[in-house]
Amino acid sequence: MRFYRKGSHDLKKTWMKILTATMLVFGVMAPATGFASDNTPPKAIDEKLGVPIVVYGANLSEAEKESVKKSLKVNEEPEIEEITVSGQDLVKYIKDSNSSSRMYSSAKITRRDVGEGLVIEIVTPTNITQVTSEMYANAMLTAGIEDATVQVAAPKAVTGHSALVGIYKAYEVTTGETLDIERTDVANEELSVATSIAESAGVDDAKVAELLTEIKKQIAELKPATREEVEKIVQEQLNKLDINLSEKDRQLLVDLMDKISKLDIDFSKWSEQLNDISNTIQEKFGSLMEDKGFWESVKSFFANLKDTISSWFN
Repeated sequence: MRFYRKGSHDLKKTWMKILTATMLVFGVMAPATGFASDNTPPKAIDEKLGVPIVVYGANLSEAEKESVKKSLKVNEEPEIEEITVSGQDLVKYIKDSNSSSRMYSSAKITRRDVGEGLVIEIVTPTNITQVTSEMYANAMLTAGIEDATVQVAAPKAVTGHSALVGIYKAYEVTTGETLDIERTDVANEELSVATSIAESAGVDDAKVAELLTEIKKQIAELKPATREEVEKIVQEQLNKLDINLSEKDRQLLVDLMDKISKLDIDFSKWSEQLNDISNTIQEKFGSLMEDKGFWESVKSFFANLKDTISSWFN
């Protein structure tokens, strides 16, 4: 058997093809990453709104806590305040709750200027198994939390419910305000109903978030005075979104929305904030998922890319 060595010119051309193809594929497939230059100014402490507050679930081990710190990029903040949320806090914010509950999900909350609204990010999406960012936003609005950036993280798979209690505690610390316990309790019920509907009725998380948002928008606009009026709003939105619930789930939803309609809320202001959540849901899930032409163009692009790269080596 003989071995043939390519000439240096041919070998160089082959390696250039491989390098070019590799850079092209990874340039397309990899997420965009920004590289800060050495002279990038350090992140400044916000003297007006205060430093971010990181709240850790009380049942985290030291290793898990370090994992959460990394996920929340705690070391990138020039200064932070750190607190812990436990089962005792759960009892404070949510009626008839269990003080022995395990608390793992954690969060970082940063205040924003008035009118800037809520920005919610789940930075460990595979570990928050039931609650979506839109569900958090809806529940936080019900609880009376406004104008904040919130990042949620967990070191292992959890439902994500306890993060909401941590957010309550952190919000009170960072603003100096006291949340209405009636509202925080209903907000927790809202989160439970949302995750229950998504699981038992097999409704997509995004659609559940849209359902809750649209019902609340109608409550803010129409200001129903009776349970029957609330029930009518709920049924209209279920029909509009083509969602079929069991009678048990439908009654849970009506009960929840009836409680929300009776909360001490400035519904005129609430309507604008709900529109922001609604727009976010539509931008995130609406047109893109419905645009079949978009996904066909993506498939076509990668098919053509594969053929192009293959031709270089023929």
